[in-house]
Amino acid sequence: MRKLCLILLCTAACGRLGDVGQTPDFTTPGDANNEISAMANPGLPETLERRRPHTQASLWSGGRQSLLGDRRADTRGDILTVVIEIDESAEISNSSERSRSGSESLGIPSFFGIPQRVNERLPEGASMADAVSTNSSSNSAGDGSVRRNEKLTLRVAATVVNELSNGVLQIEGSQEVRVNFELRELIVTGYVRPQDISRQNEITYDKIASARISYGGRGQITDVQQPRWGQQIADIVLPF
Repeated sequence: MRKLCLILLCTAACGRLGDVGQTPDFTTPGDANNEISAMANPGLPETLERRRPHTQASLWSGGRQSLLGDRRADTRGDILTVVIEIDESAEISNSSERSRSGSESLGIPSFFGIPQRVNERLPEGASMADAVSTNSSSNSAGDGSVRRNEKLTLRVAATVVNELSNGVLQIEGSQEVRVNFELRELIVTGYVRPQDISRQNEITYDKIASARISYGGRGQITDVQQPRWGQQIADIVLPF
């Protein structure tokens, strides 16, 4: 058991020691990446409704590259800009208070003369007139509050990776920025309607269904902020 623990410790340490003094590597986009696959493979064939043919007398063509053409993303492989502007705050405050008190007294002054006979045998000052007396009281109070503030402003280019049968577009976007020894990662995925895309080929995050937005990083700063894996295991295992 000791040898196994030592092997695991050495393996983990060697893996981390290899990153000492090195900048975090970028994620290499490969063929398995959904964005590159969507760009490389052609989209669905255009239907007659989507071609929007123009008449011969028209001075302007209806193509996407024309002056008045619609350049919004609408097919697999197209790129659009996702605007993430989150400025939200939530504040919840709850308080509760409960109080209860009770008093009971039970006496047997006369019961076929039995109490009188019993009183003769009781110590001086004792009597069955106040045989039982109870008092109880309880009080409870609670107070709780939640306060959160979130603000995030980001813009990222996303790619249409799939077009559903009802016209909804599935998008995926990723961005990596390295500053010194810290790599920031931004990932966004979800589903959008083509009509929600603006003329500037942009869409806000609140119009993305099943949106998944991740903004994090890896590097020296993130490594220092995270507790050691031994401490994380101890926090889970220890019952106190």
